[in-house]
Order: sequence, then structure tokens, then C-alpha cells
Amino acid sequence: MSRGPVGVALIGAGNISKQYLDNLTVFPDVRVVAITDLYPEAAKARAEEYGITEHGTPELALEHPDVEIIVNLTIPAVHADVALQAIRAGKHVWSEKPLALDRESGREVLEAAAAAGVRVGCAPDTFLGAGLQTARRVIERGDIGTPLTAQTVMQYPGPDRWHPNPAFLFQRGAGPLFDMGPYYVTALVQTFGSARRVAAMGSAALTRRTVATGPLAGETFDVEVPTHVSAQIQFEGGASSHSVFSFQSPHVRTGYVEVTGTEATLLIPDPNNFDGELQLIRPGEDDWTVIPASGAAQGRGMGVLDLARSIRAGVPHRATGELAFHVLDTMIAISDSVERGEFLTVESSAEPSVPLPEDWEPLAATLEGTA
Repeated sequence: MSRGPVGVALIGAGNISKQYLDNLTVFPDVRVVAITDLYPEAAKARAEEYGITEHGTPELALEHPDVEIIVNLTIPAVHADVALQAIRAGKHVWSEKPLALDRESGREVLEAAAAAGVRVGCAPDTFLGAGLQTARRVIERGDIGTPLTAQTVMQYPGPDRWHPNPAFLFQRGAGPLFDMGPYYVTALVQTFGSARRVAAMGSAALTRRTVATGPLAGETFDVEVPTHVSAQIQFEGGASSHSVFSFQSPHVRTGYVEVTGTEATLLIPDPNNFDGELQLIRPGEDDWTVIPASGAAQGRGMGVLDLARSIRAGVPHRATGELAFHVLDTMIAISDSVERGEFLTVESSAEPSVPLPEDWEPLAATLEGTA
């Protein structure tokens, strides 16, 4: 069995790679071996920024003998293809969300990994952060009674206002549902268990949008997906939720997650973040009780670290491919419901992940051979 830090390599050196590298380069239990991209100059620039000596095209990551985990930070349209390449190369893979764009590709990734004896992990890993882990503890110790319903809201004008190259966020496999939905749906599944039925409506205010910032400012692009989705989810135990996902609201309201139980209502921190305070209110109370979050909140890459430590320990990791597939399956059912105008069944399932120990420390060296 391998020992010491787990070698990882990035495929994809775009915007989000910086968030991962800020953490992966300081976690003692992982070692960033290489940064790669279809555009080697992008990989070189990012590698130099973080002091990584090896960089190049994705083949370097796939063929490198010291790489155990491929961190797949490519665009959604190729997530499944890159994951399959990593699996064929005998590597474990961590993928940015979503796992795939369709159920068939998602299943193919999971089946290929099982056959190859490697693991699949997938974002979001925000539910491993202090905010949502504290919410999990609050709910499981019964502070709100039996969880019954939830409301979530994610609405703002859209990423064309700030992203330098936003067109892909309005194409198939993205839009507010597939871009931001994984954070909210994952948080709901961690609270209520598997989704069972969905119903949804959607719309698109504009058929074309204009890039507002960066070198492409002024260029226009087609909008291929609904930019506003309103979704109902019923979960296996009978609980239900209502969610808004919108890229067309002048009123910015993001990160809102409210869970109501038989005894209290709990406001959960933004599921796109790793930290934040919680608030709880009971019938007859005028003021919310603030509950500080406790635990680790380093940010993106915590799921990669949990995957790495779990590989070494031979135990299940938490942000699994199966969880990501169930979230994908649920979002596809929501998208199909928008088109068909009817309730649809979600066939897959995923159990809430085992909570992290409250003293789980990303900056600790826990593997033999780390210092």
C-alpha cells in the first residue's frame, strides 16, 4: 500500500483552479505534482503562480507515475470524458460538478471506476465545511424536531455580468439549475435523504446575452437553457422542498436555505460556501438564536483531501460519485419536468454522507510519511 502524501494533478487551469490550489498546496496529506490544460500556456502560468514545477497538456497528468488522483476542473461538457480517461489510466478522479451532462455518461463513469477498482469523488464538497456540518449536527440532535420542509433561493442577474467568458454557463449542462443547483440539491439530500419526485417550471428572459467584462466584453452569445427554474422536490421520507434557481433577477438573493421542522426553523449557511453562522427560531420567539459554525472551513479541495485520506485508510470517502450521480439525476428530472410539465420520479438514491469528526483538521499531517 502507498504511504505518505497522495499525489494529485489538475486537468484544467481556469478560474476555479486557483480556489483549489490555494488549499491543495497547503494540505500536508496531498502533493500537487502537476498542473495541466489543453492550453499548456495556461497550465504554465498557473503552475508558476503556485511554484509547481511540472506542467503541460493533460497527457502529463494521465501518464505521471506519482499521480494518484486526477482533479478534473474542465468545463461541464467534458467532465465525463476526462473522468473516463483518468479511470482508464488507473487514476482515482475528483471532478468538478456536475459529474456528467446526462445519466448515461454518469453511469458509465461510475461503472468504469468500479471495474477498474478506482474511486470517483465529485464536487460540491461545500457540505464538508463547518457551516453545513454544523447544520447536520443541529438537525441530527433534534433541535428542530423532525425536518419537514425546506426553501432555497439562488437568484441574481447572471454570470454574464462578471465572468470573462460566460457563454458555457448558458449552454446545455449549465444554466442556474446545473451550475448552482448541485450546491443546494446536495445540501437538501444531506438533510432529507434521497429525492423521489420532482415538479418544475422554467423560463428564459433573453435568447442572447452580452459579455459585460474582460477581453470579450461586448460580444454576444446564445442562451440555450432556462435561466429561471422553480422546482419542487419530494424526498423519500415524505419531506418536501421548494427551490428557485435564477440568472435573471435584478434582486440578488443567494445562499438562502431554510429548513423547518416540527419544533423550529433553521437557517443554514450558503451551500456554496464552507462557513457561516446558523440561525434558529421556535414558535413564539421574536428573535433568532445565532449558532456559530464549528469545524474546518478551508474551502474547495476539502473533498479531494477527504478522498486522499480515505484512500490511504481504506474507508469510504464522503463526496462520492454515487451522491453526485443522484444529484445529477434529480436535476435532470427537474429539467425534464420543465419541458414536460408533470411530476417525474427520481430513480436513483444516495444516503447522507457520514459526518466529519468535529476535530477533522485539513492542515494536519495525518498520513505516514508526511511531515
